[in-house]
Amino acid sequence: MSDLVQLTKTDDGVAVVTINNPPVNALSSAVASGIAAAVAQIEKDNAVKAVVFIGAGRTFVAGADIKEFGERTSGKIICRESLKPLLLRIEDLRKPVVMGLHGTAFGGGLELAMAGHYRIAVPGTQVGQPEVKLGIIPGAAGTQRLPRLAGVAKAVEMCAEGASVKAEDALTLGIVDQVVEGDLLTAAIAFAKEVAARPTRKSRERNEKLGSPEQNEAIFAAARETARKKQRGLLAPLAAIDAVEAATKLPFEEGCKKEEELFTKCLFSDQSKALIHAFFGEREVAKIPDVPKETPILPVNSVAIVGAGTMGGGIAMVFANAGIPVVLREADQGALDRGLGNIQKNYANSVKRGRFTQQFVDERLKLIRPTLSYAEFGSVDMVVEAVFESMALKKEVFGQLDRVCKPGAILATNTSSLNIDEIASATSRPQSVIGTHFFSPANVMRLLEIVRGEVTSKEIIATCMQLSKKLGKVGVLVGNCMGFVGNRMFGPYRREAQFLVEEGASIQAVDAALYEFGMAMGPLATGDLAGLDVGWRIRKEFRHLQKEGVRQAFIEDRLCEMGRFGQKTGTGWYKYDENRKPSADPEVSRLIRQWTSEARIPQREISAEEVVDRCIYMLVNEGARILEEGIALRAVDIDIIYLNGYGFPAYRGGPMWYADTIGLKKVYERVREFQQRLGNWWEPAPLLMRLAEQGKTFAEFSTQQGAAA
Repeated sequence: MSDLVQLTKTDDGVAVVTINNPPVNALSSAVASGIAAAVAQIEKDNAVKAVVFIGAGRTFVAGADIKEFGERTSGKIICRESLKPLLLRIEDLRKPVVMGLHGTAFGGGLELAMAGHYRIAVPGTQVGQPEVKLGIIPGAAGTQRLPRLAGVAKAVEMCAEGASVKAEDALTLGIVDQVVEGDLLTAAIAFAKEVAARPTRKSRERNEKLGSPEQNEAIFAAARETARKKQRGLLAPLAAIDAVEAATKLPFEEGCKKEEELFTKCLFSDQSKALIHAFFGEREVAKIPDVPKETPILPVNSVAIVGAGTMGGGIAMVFANAGIPVVLREADQGALDRGLGNIQKNYANSVKRGRFTQQFVDERLKLIRPTLSYAEFGSVDMVVEAVFESMALKKEVFGQLDRVCKPGAILATNTSSLNIDEIASATSRPQSVIGTHFFSPANVMRLLEIVRGEVTSKEIIATCMQLSKKLGKVGVLVGNCMGFVGNRMFGPYRREAQFLVEEGASIQAVDAALYEFGMAMGPLATGDLAGLDVGWRIRKEFRHLQKEGVRQAFIEDRLCEMGRFGQKTGTGWYKYDENRKPSADPEVSRLIRQWTSEARIPQREISAEEVVDRCIYMLVNEGARILEEGIALRAVDIDIIYLNGYGFPAYRGGPMWYADTIGLKKVYERVREFQQRLGNWWEPAPLLMRLAEQGKTFAEFSTQQGAAA
């Protein structure tokens, strides 16, 4: 036994095994050893008539200890004994085993629960096999027991998609045997006494729900088609389907061997390593070296937003969804009405899709108060400015906010590229000014770039980092420069895509190559979605900073001059029908040939490999500069920004992680090749060159810097 697992007994012969490994009772090696020791005692104790397993604290068992997966693949720990034999011992106990579930029983937690003979749960409990989200599959017979309890179709869905099931639905499916009200331990002991005299039935022997080959063939075919579409490029969903299929075709032991083979293949894949990197990365970015944990947090119980356009309206929904009252200001009634109309339309779509109930939406809409004045701004705790991306306009707004807002109020700007310190200079309290760069659509996208100014206070930073969690966002703190982290890298990435078109690649070929790499959209299609005029305005704002003689992409500016702004106007790089479905536009192809001929740009065949290398390595090279300048605290911060805000494939771990997996020496050599062939805008970042020469990685550099801080 260990401190993590306690064994107690009631006077009437019920043994209670309590798992106590806070905060989520992760099924670590030490916990498994503690359970094994408890089972050994129970096996020998004739006074024990029945057994209850329960989790201490807020949950049953939320899964395996994910750190141990990384330690296993890196060779830091010797592969521990599989959990499967322990679960077989539990299942083979001749005394009924009741699993008492609350909170979550996920991954290894559900596998443990299914090894019991009975499962009871309190309302609100969730069960699931979410391993696929880490690039792996259940590895302790989860794919073999679950179809025997829930049926093949539901097991495929849960294992391949990582979807969880609430207790009430789990009861209907047969995953749990009873949903109980009141105290779980009391109910579990009572249930155990009731079944103590009954013969036990093992989950692994329950084959009646495994279906016929004809039924299953259709289920597996549909699941594989869905996985290829919705989880494009991922290995684990297809492996999970294969493992569940093995449960329907092979005896339990052989099915377990197939599961183990697929699990090991997934665990040691680059995809799993990347997804585990992303999992821990989301936790790492919350740690700010110079902002201690004990830094005071300011209350944010009310918010005002300046601007009811696309971004302002979306941000208002974000705060309202978190239960925070919002004052939404516009300069004129027409703009305010349009903004409120868009908010109502967005909420109506969410109700239609089943994301929200009508009652929830009605409650959120009551939290958004429209106004044409600054009269109510004096009482709010935070203001988010979301006006047009113009420095002059933003400074005018912040001058007004400085006059009307109470002392200590957080003054935040939603700028995507402008200098935070210059905006703050329009106030008498620059320490209260911070950037909160939401991503469009703000009510959907998870990323929030939090931009610190030169004198932004630590209290303001700590408050915004914590607030991001309440808003359901992944907050990443970044430094102040043009474009910050995300857009500073995205500009050169999209510029390179345009250069490729100028040099002879088709628009469709460029987008297709990056889409096949795993990006959510190609870079040119992304421009059409966001609005080509947005980047055009920014380029004009910063035209004076462009270096003389350095090549600049010109086609997109020409398209904007023609009023082709993308989806919003029906034409951009592509043309769009009434449903915004894109198709190639021969007119654009003709214009590009004309313009490149006039500019005397030689045309050539360009491979998909070159498209990917030039666009992705441009991201990496700019990311290396950002990292060395300290604009990003760590390489993982850049990765999390790109995974959550720019559609970078999660199974590649982010641009910096991807470069590390390729090897920085190879990346550096390719960048040098592009510099020699294309020009000095491909000059390697000093950090990339240095790490490549030293045989190190971006992850090692950022770890060293974090430790030094």
